[in-house]
Amino acid sequence: MSATVPAPVLVALLAALRRHLAAGAGRADAVGAEIGRLLAALDRLPAVPGSAAATFHPVRALLPAALVPLRRTAPDLAALLAEHGQSLPWRYGYAPRADAPGLETAMGWAELVGPVAPFASDAVCLGLTLIGPRRHYLPHRHPAVELYRVLAGTADWSGPDGTRKRPPGAFVLHPSGAEHAMRTGDAPLLALYTWSGDVVSPSVWARSPAERTEDENARA
Repeated sequence: MSATVPAPVLVALLAALRRHLAAGAGRADAVGAEIGRLLAALDRLPAVPGSAAATFHPVRALLPAALVPLRRTAPDLAALLAEHGQSLPWRYGYAPRADAPGLETAMGWAELVGPVAPFASDAVCLGLTLIGPRRHYLPHRHPAVELYRVLAGTADWSGPDGTRKRPPGAFVLHPSGAEHAMRTGDAPLLALYTWSGDVVSPSVWARSPAERTEDENARA
């Protein structure tokens, strides 16, 4: 397996993910409006991508299981990922947490569009998120507006409006600065994600309930 994804494959991957994103373009809500902005930004991308070297992150081991249901619902994307997904630039950017042991090896994302991605953009990011089964992606936040489309697996998504189970095909929108979290079920979660707005400032963990209590006690 190649350690670098060829440019024509990156172009095909981006086209496949764009189609999954565009599936929600007709919605008359905030998700539809965000998709419209994202598609316009994607149309301004360079035609030829830069290189995408493999990072060999451990999360890659979860990809085959995630592709099993995807072969039924999106065979074109599943075929591309089956051949080249192991060579995508998977990474994980958070500091380890004692209350989420092993998350750094069971979760990662591979970015195709963004400031340091193969398709360079300062306006939008687009990529894939992969999370192992029975994992809690702890509460976090970021300045960017974030949109997910679930491709495979089901997770409980928590945000300002409560917690809802999100199956394959669902869109999930996180406004700028909104605290949110995910808890996966018995199968890996594979999702398309996008960022818009401030796509440079990183995502950070939200403060835990214990830390918030300590702050409140300190102010009392």
